[in-house]
Amino acid sequence: MSQASQKPPTTLRGLPAIRIGIAAGITGLLCCVGPTVLALLGVVSAGTAFVWANDLYDGYSWLFRLSGLALLVGLVVWALRRRNQCTLGGVRRTWPRLLLALGIAVATYLVLYAVTTWLGTFA
Repeated sequence: MSQASQKPPTTLRGLPAIRIGIAAGITGLLCCVGPTVLALLGVVSAGTAFVWANDLYDGYSWLFRLSGLALLVGLVVWALRRRNQCTLGGVRRTWPRLLLALGIAVATYLVLYAVTTWLGTFA
């Protein structure tokens, strides 16, 4: 087999910290984001979305936050296992990416909280 027909060795990409963080942040505030998206799409009125968001946030915000955290942990474990790095050594090598994923999750949560709170003032 000639060198031209050989495929170069595939390199493992880094942990997809940005995608993991955004998914976890959105899941953590899905109680407010869901009704807001429905209102922006015109499926429900702004007043209905406001009431739904308040009811979900007041009663179940802890559940949404825990599900966001569980999704963050689950996606990190899944990504590390796909790379055969789900060991203490693998975590030591990828700790900056793990902190990046956590930081992006928190930042996504805070930005969405600010946006949905601001949009709630118009309802």
